[in-house]
Amino acid sequence: MTGGSLGLRQSGSCGSLQLHAHNGGFQLQNLYLPRRSSKTCLAGYREKEKFLPATFRYLSRKKVAMLILSVFAILAFLTGFFTVNKEDDFESFGLPFDARYLKNSYVAPWLLPGKGAFTYNITSDFSRSVTVFTNPCKNFAFPPPPPGDTRRIGPRPCPVCYVPVEQAIARMPEFPSPSPSPVLRHLTYFSEENSLNTLPNGGSDFGGYPSLKQRNESFEIKESMTVHCGFVKGCRPGYKTAFDIDVTDLELLEQFHEVIVASAIFGNYDVIQQPSNIGEIAKRNVPFFMFIDEQTETYMKKASILGSDKMVGLWRVIVVHNVPYIDSRRNGKVPKLLLHRLLPKTRYSIWIDGKLQLVVDPYQVLERFLWRHNATYAISRHYRRFDVFEEAEANKAGMKYDNTSIDRQIEFYKREGLTPYTTAKLPITSDVPEGCVIIREHVPITNLLSCLWFNEVDRFTSRDQLSFSTVRDKVAAKVNWGVNMFLDCERRNFVIQAYHRDLLEQKAHLALLRPRPPPRTHPRLLPHPPTIPHDKGLPKKGVGRRGKDRRPGSRRRRRNPKTREIFFD
Repeated sequence: MTGGSLGLRQSGSCGSLQLHAHNGGFQLQNLYLPRRSSKTCLAGYREKEKFLPATFRYLSRKKVAMLILSVFAILAFLTGFFTVNKEDDFESFGLPFDARYLKNSYVAPWLLPGKGAFTYNITSDFSRSVTVFTNPCKNFAFPPPPPGDTRRIGPRPCPVCYVPVEQAIARMPEFPSPSPSPVLRHLTYFSEENSLNTLPNGGSDFGGYPSLKQRNESFEIKESMTVHCGFVKGCRPGYKTAFDIDVTDLELLEQFHEVIVASAIFGNYDVIQQPSNIGEIAKRNVPFFMFIDEQTETYMKKASILGSDKMVGLWRVIVVHNVPYIDSRRNGKVPKLLLHRLLPKTRYSIWIDGKLQLVVDPYQVLERFLWRHNATYAISRHYRRFDVFEEAEANKAGMKYDNTSIDRQIEFYKREGLTPYTTAKLPITSDVPEGCVIIREHVPITNLLSCLWFNEVDRFTSRDQLSFSTVRDKVAAKVNWGVNMFLDCERRNFVIQAYHRDLLEQKAHLALLRPRPPPRTHPRLLPHPPTIPHDKGLPKKGVGRRGKDRRPGSRRRRRNPKTREIFFD
């Protein structure tokens, strides 16, 4: 047996064997060590006995114990950090990853530019120069979710890796787009000055009342198509078509824009939110359009929020006249879904609902959710529900819309073949979007999806979450194209959600009704207590106060004022 396989133990001596690696094995050196005396061994043993208690006493100190605990905590964090999946891998898992963040209170800081020197690898398809960078998000990984916080229930943001703004702009595809719309090349729209309602609940004057036959034909994707897409009463959207806009504002919208951000507030329903963390390049080149109705305009002027320049911070306000619907929320679907009609020369758009605040630069958002995935349409999935049937029941329970209308819409989709969502639909990760944010490139196929989605909202209920999957699946069944449905926790990373105006006013009213505690005063500022003369307010000597000072058998101590002797009576 060799030293590499033999467990050697030396007994009867306080010396040790030394092992030496040689030629792939271990060789023993100094096998014949001189034997130490018993006194030497005994002295060494006693020194060990003295050393161990001293060591434990030293380790018991608080500072050393805290240092050891900190080292173990860092090791545990690093172990968990390097065992999680990378960002490029989690998309293939679908539902399980999203479930990790549903029941955990997790607020993660996003990566803003300026946090370090990043470089990015620009591919040949989108390259504007021969500069080669390193991808800062290549090794990005999600840290494990922290434990839940019972005081903060609900979904929370998760980390998202953004490249610096300059590199995000360099990542923008050349114009015209190198990835043209699949199959569909030319898309035009119906214009009917006198549209007739041939079916009950079949649309509106603004949408044109498309028949069921026209609806079904619009899902047959061809190279050239003509579909209903709102604004049917004229050829120039926003000019005598309902949803009318001033000519000066229309000319601004019809200019060429590479990137725009849009939002809307109708019925004075929300409080305008100012974007933050916007770079100087975006402030100069990216317009922020806010569509409002006359009711909201009146409120903003009375509150001195809106001036003659129509600017509110970064937002350029666009006032809409002659709104097509009575329901303010349904009016908000027009700019949300038909931006390509109001801005016909715009390449990329980011839509955010009026209650949201954008907190990441638009170029970084587009790079992260469109250009990095070579996608043309991106929308986040719902944070909790993935099935349309569950979403419909939630809308009825929350009284979001008339229950009969919701049931009619779901029954119509069931007859067309709508089934509950299961993992068998993967790689489709959800049938229910969180439609408050839409990121898209304005190409014919995405414009068609937006038109058909609006037609469903116009025909049925205004709850656009119920009709999205039907339109998406019908379009995807005809062409090789899909939607990037990213995680809701990623959406919450670049937008912050505020309350609607009615809830904010209600909370402010309740705060006024709540009784306020008296203000605290510093002890030094308290007034001095009034001084009491010695002959007033004190009980007389020898007289018990209400009979409580003298008890049976008690002795009172007295002092003779002359001799200062103390005696007891």
